Amino acid sequence: MHDFIMAEDSALSDIICDGPFVPMKTTSEPKVTIFKTRKEISACQSAKEIWEALQTAHEWTTQVKQSKIGMLTIEYELFRMKGDESIQDMHTRFTSIINELHSLGQIIPRNKLVRKILSVLLGSWESKVNVITESENL
Repeated sequence: MHDFIMAEDSALSDIICDGPFVPMKTTSEPKVTIFKTRKEISACQSAKEIWEALQTAHEWTTQVKQSKIGMLTIEYELFRMKGDESIQDMHTRFTSIINELHSLGQIIPRNKLVRKILSVLLGSWESKVNVITESENL
C-alpha cells in the first residue's frame, strides 16, 4: 500500500512540477528541440536563471495558446454542416469547437452562436430556420 501512495505522490509531483507544458531545449548535434529533463529544470543556481526559465516556459505556452486560438477560430469561421451529417452530430462538432475556445478564454456571445448554427444548416432545414429567425426569442 505504501508503494502505491509513493507512486501516486510521484505522479502527482510530476504533474505539479511539469504542468501541461514542459520547458524545451535545442541540442547542437543533431539540431533538434527536445524536452528538458527534471534535473536540468531544477538545476537553476540563481533567481535570474529561475526567472529566465519561467519566462521561456511562459512565452512558449502563450505562443501555443495563441496558435490554438487561431486554428479554432478558423475552424469556427469555416464551420459547415456536412451533407450526410445529422443535426445532432453537427451540433456535437460545433460544441466541441466552442468549448475549446471557451477553455482558452475566447467566449463567443450566445446570439452569435445561434446565428452561426442557423446559417450553416443545409437547405433542407431552410423552412425551420426561417421560423426560428422570425421568432421573437432569437
